[in-house]
Amino acid sequence: MDPETNDATAPDVSETQEQTTTDRLAQATQSLADALVNINAQFESLHAKVDHIVAAIDEGTLHAAAGNKLADLEKANHDLKAQAARARRKTLSPLVTTLLAKEGVEGDALIETPIVEKALAGLSIEQRIAVKAELARAGILT
Repeated sequence: MDPETNDATAPDVSETQEQTTTDRLAQATQSLADALVNINAQFESLHAKVDHIVAAIDEGTLHAAAGNKLADLEKANHDLKAQAARARRKTLSPLVTTLLAKEGVEGDALIETPIVEKALAGLSIEQRIAVKAELARAGILT
């Protein structure tokens, strides 16, 4: 064998091996790049889902907080209405006060129906109805 021939074929084999190795590295690099693209896409998808879940939880928390606040406001409103009903001025007309005073009843005390009937015996039916309505509106009639 001629040493020059061996030298000529040796670089060809070496170049072929280098080319094969380079091709393999290029394929591996491309595979890694593809895998990285897939992983990034999955990450973005999961990130979007997590953001959606967090938004849903925050919205639920806001709805719950709003619901609690609404319940608190409704309770406060109910309490204020009850206070207003208790604090309402219970005044009677002079006619009703005079009629009740004749029967020995103070105008701001709770009055039972039989006492009212006795006190209003001398009035017409229309007048009785008007006096009873006034007593009921003032919260005195039981």
